[in-house]
Amino acid sequence: MPNAIQDVPLKTITGDDAKLADYAGKVLLVVNVASKCGLTPQYDALEKLYADKRDEGLVVLGFPANDFGAQEPGTNEEIQDFCRSTFGVDFPMFSKIAVTGPEIHPLYKALTETFPEAVSTSDTDFRAKLKGYGMTPNPEPGILWNFEKFVIGRNGEVVARFAPDTAPNDPVVLEALDKALASA
Repeated sequence: MPNAIQDVPLKTITGDDAKLADYAGKVLLVVNVASKCGLTPQYDALEKLYADKRDEGLVVLGFPANDFGAQEPGTNEEIQDFCRSTFGVDFPMFSKIAVTGPEIHPLYKALTETFPEAVSTSDTDFRAKLKGYGMTPNPEPGILWNFEKFVIGRNGEVVARFAPDTAPNDPVVLEALDKALASA
């Protein structure tokens, strides 16, 4: 995995040093998550996806962020406890980071620059929906909301990006993951 995104320094939710290169040869589903969001039930589908496909080489990586409506207010320990006790989350979780704004984590800066447009399978425009709630959504390529998803292939390249309202078990996400898992 000879690209810079793989070497961005990360911290696990327990404070250990990490980087995406630690998952060399795996397909990664990188998701910015939040515990108090209307989309939080996606944790169930993320965990099921991880359980079903980890033997094929899939790793789901959760990155808590408090950037949207202050929907991830807890500490790393509180977030980890919530995810495990409420959704049985077993996939790797990382320390809370910023995924937008002036404090954006270098990983999310690289992800959004590499793959600037998210695919949505929803009938409604999520940006328009946010505006309808009186919110000002980030312009592209910025992260739109919690639970945006990036697929990184076995070679370390970002191969897909999905909008927050595209569920982890949506056929378009599954197709992208299966394609990435099938490649050597």
